[in-house]
Parts: sequence; C-alpha cells; structure tokens
Amino acid sequence: MTEKKQPQKTRSSSRRDFLRLTAGAAAAGFIPERGRALARRPDQFVLRHDGTYDVVPLRREEITVSVVQSRVRAVDGRNPEPGKRENLNHMLDLIDKAQYFGGRKDLVAFHEFPITGWDRWTRKEILNLALELPGEETEAIGKKAKQYSCYITFGTYAKDKDWPRHIMSVSVIIGPDGKIVSKQWKARNIHGVFPGFELFTTTVYDVLDRYVEMYGWDAVLPVARTDIGNIAVSSVQWEPELYRALAIKGAEIIIRTSTGGFGRADMVVICRTNGVYGMAVNNALSPGNPHFVEDPGGTGGSAIFGPRGEIIAQAASPHETIITARLPLAAFRKRHRIPDVHTALYAHVMRQYQSRYPPNAFLEYLPESLEDALRYFKKKARW
Repeated sequence: MTEKKQPQKTRSSSRRDFLRLTAGAAAAGFIPERGRALARRPDQFVLRHDGTYDVVPLRREEITVSVVQSRVRAVDGRNPEPGKRENLNHMLDLIDKAQYFGGRKDLVAFHEFPITGWDRWTRKEILNLALELPGEETEAIGKKAKQYSCYITFGTYAKDKDWPRHIMSVSVIIGPDGKIVSKQWKARNIHGVFPGFELFTTTVYDVLDRYVEMYGWDAVLPVARTDIGNIAVSSVQWEPELYRALAIKGAEIIIRTSTGGFGRADMVVICRTNGVYGMAVNNALSPGNPHFVEDPGGTGGSAIFGPRGEIIAQAASPHETIITARLPLAAFRKRHRIPDVHTALYAHVMRQYQSRYPPNAFLEYLPESLEDALRYFKKKARW
C-alpha cells in the first residue's frame, strides 16, 4: 500500500486554525503551549515542590467504589448500531445493579470496551462504530450518573472532528451532573505482542507534537480532580514511568482498564511504589462474542488495590460480577505525599535514551488495518 502524507496546511491557514483551536481549547479547559500569550489556563498545572498536590474538597471522608467485571461483545463493524444499543443497555442495567445493594456507590468503573467490544476491524469499520464524545451513549450513561449522583468510568473507541480519520481509545469519566468530566486519551500503544498485527488507534504518543500544541502538556498525562479524589484512567500496561508521572501530578486513584487480561503484578507495583489506590477492571467470560470463545484467556481477575499494593477486594470468579470497597480518602489525603523520586541519579541516562519507535508516527500516515500498522511500524522502528 502506498503511504499517503497527511495534507499540509499553509502558514496562514495553520495560524487561523491555531487561533480557532485556542478559543475552543479555552472553553474546554485546555490551552495550547503557544497560546498562552493569547490566553492562560487558570488551572494550568504547576508541580509543587513540597510533596503536596492540587485537590478539590471531598464530598465525604470515605468514598465507595465499585468495579464492574462485565462481558465484552464485539459489534458488527458493517452494521454496528444494534450491537451498540444492546451493549449500552446491558451496561445501564449493570449500573442499576451496582447501585441496588450495599448503599450508593460514588464511583462505578467499567472495562476498556463495554459498548463497542473489540475485533480485528479495519479503520473504515471502526470509524463506523466509534463513539462521539459527547454522544447519545454518554447522554444515556450521564442520566444514570445523575440519577445516582455518582461518577462512571469506561473506555471506548472514539472519533473527533478535530482529528479526521483518527480513531482514539479514550477513557471517559462522567460526573454526577451527567456531563463528561474528563476524556483521557490512551498515552501509548504496546508493540510487538500481537501475532501478525499492530494496533492503529491514535494515542497521545503517536501525535505528540500536534496534541501538545492543541491541548498543552498538562493534558498529555491528565489527572481529573474531583470531589471523590484525583482520578487517572488508562489502559496502558507495563510502563511504570507513566503511572509514576501521574502520581507525581497528584493522582490518588488509578483505574486500569483492559479487555483480554492485565498484569496484576504490574498493578501491585504501581500502587505500592507510588502509594496510591488502584482499580483494575477486566472483562468477564463473554458468551456470544463473535470470533472468540467465552474465555479466550486473560478473563476476569478484576481487583481493587490499596496504597501498599494490597488487594482490598477482588473478583471471586471469571463471570460477570461487581466488587466494592470503601476508600478512606480524607485520612489518606492527610498523610499522602507524591513519590520521592531521585531523578538526579538517572536523568542523565534518560536524556540519552531513545525509544524503539519515535513519536508522531500518525502525523505522517494512518494505517488502514492492523496488518498495515504492522508493516508501517516495522519501517519506523529505530532498533
């Protein structure tokens, strides 16, 4: 397949677009780095140097959180709407069930793809099924969040008019007012683990320069500061540096979403070394999932972790289930400090290090399929 360069804009059109994006980003709470001369974010992130971090007041001293270990069922890429409606209705029913017994939950967390599922789709097919954020699905979930005065998190394929033909894997946080609190793009994709293909969702790393210009560096590793704690949601695995940075920025609860398994040891280390709470949300046994058996491996194992890496609650089976825990956030916050990292010892190494794949790969070319992504990244590899 011939690689096609993304259309290049003239300097004047780029400037106009930049000013438009600056105005839009200001309304959304993001200001590009170059835009600070035009407008400065009132909440622009500045790291404190006394071990503390920015917060908003908590709604109560202890919060109650639930992890929903639910099925994953891929929709039909050629006719996705019936499957999306069925999956959404199942998700809404599970929210009701999570809130039905054991008192109201402040946070209800779902896995990586509860609405679309996952399959070996082409870019054209995913563009046909990816969610708009906001859209009718988030409106329906928002009504449940408002009904129960809770936060709801989930992952999804998403598309954005500012990123034509790009497909993002986004972690969504919906607040008690029914509105989207935070849309947290996946930071990077893992490479070299899937047989015969690579992922082609656009991550922050794949468009880093443009992303920073549009949204600023604070949005690269976002932390949502809410009245139930500082929350970061991601499906990235086996990159402890990323979660270390989130903890340094003040993340108190890290939610790890997955579909098809996760490394529990990875989550234990993240919570223990950073002294934060963690929630690992995986899918359950999934009957009726096209092209997959009910348990293709890596099913279940969802858990809630404490700041020492201890398991507070865990799924007792690989079936659909809901696990719940109370987190004493007020007491935790009084004693908690960001990680004490001795960067002077290894900053000189990191300055020289080059990752295997350079950033900004998808500013040059958008693969049309998983197999096309494999070919493209083989060409892009540095080592």
